[in-house]
Amino acid sequence: PRIVAVIAPFLAALRREPTTRTPVWFMRQAGRYMAEYRALREKHTLLEICARPELAAEVTLQPVRALGVDAAIIFADILLPLDALGLGLSFVEGEGPAISRPIRTPADVDALPEVDPRQALAHVGRAIALVREALPDGPPVIGFAGAPFTVASYAIEGGPSKNFLLVKRFAYEHPDAWHRLMERLVTFTEGYLASQVAGGAQAVQIFDSWVGVLDAADYARYVLPHQRALFERLGRLGVPTIHFGVGTGHLLTAQREAGGDALGLDWRVPLDEGWALVGHDRAIQGNLDPAVLFAPWPEVERRVDDILRRAAGRPGHIFNLGHGILPGTPVDVVRRVVEHVRARTAT
Repeated sequence: PRIVAVIAPFLAALRREPTTRTPVWFMRQAGRYMAEYRALREKHTLLEICARPELAAEVTLQPVRALGVDAAIIFADILLPLDALGLGLSFVEGEGPAISRPIRTPADVDALPEVDPRQALAHVGRAIALVREALPDGPPVIGFAGAPFTVASYAIEGGPSKNFLLVKRFAYEHPDAWHRLMERLVTFTEGYLASQVAGGAQAVQIFDSWVGVLDAADYARYVLPHQRALFERLGRLGVPTIHFGVGTGHLLTAQREAGGDALGLDWRVPLDEGWALVGHDRAIQGNLDPAVLFAPWPEVERRVDDILRRAAGRPGHIFNLGHGILPGTPVDVVRRVVEHVRARTAT
């Protein structure tokens, strides 16, 4: 059956327009915590799902059906560009992503092949088109990509990292090569997101999941010029943009300078304080701690209400988590949060 939802709240909030209620969706809202997704993963690897548009579309639709969220984010992975660039992406059970041919020298940067993301990652745009066909009346579909710094971090570290020594050392020792790498990633990301918008994405989010490991001075020197260039280019796509980072309370004013119609907050910064730093001329997204979803319902309700109180009904708030849904999260609690936000904010 066709899924019908109100399209207005999420896109209106991104433009800081009044809405009939606060829109709500969740980062990583499709994934291991859902039985439907686990059933698919018994038959297909994550990369297989990402590569097959019909499977990626199905996983994207699962939380829309189960939760009634106000936006569907396409199922993909922020590291798909590294695979397209020939660096070799795999996922190791219990350890996460692994890059088999990491960038470790300036020569590695210069050896990156010229790749057209519109062709290499065309399947992501096709998956978005399938989701749009299934959601002709909404909710809107979000496209996304990893930010240049976060993607570069994986490319250089070769996988997850605790101290990000390799990426920081590369930037410090080889600043010219670092900036060349970031420029390449900006150009690739622009083309990648352009193809997602061509497929039907109605908003795009940039995930800078690891940029919080930098201090303000390093952010200004090694990231800000490139992140700003990316958002300036994305402005030509004609859809709203969301700029998200983790552990970036000390970087919020710089992230504002970099760009984005909305900024995402994690749970470490109270929403009203973070919004004041960002400025009320931007929309804000967030910012419940994902771990709270494991708490007894009265505590979940208290935390959700505190965020809504801090938002104070100001146009431009999108309710979300401060990072992605964790494995094992009770689906019923996630659904109840959606219902609670709607009940508390409906006008």
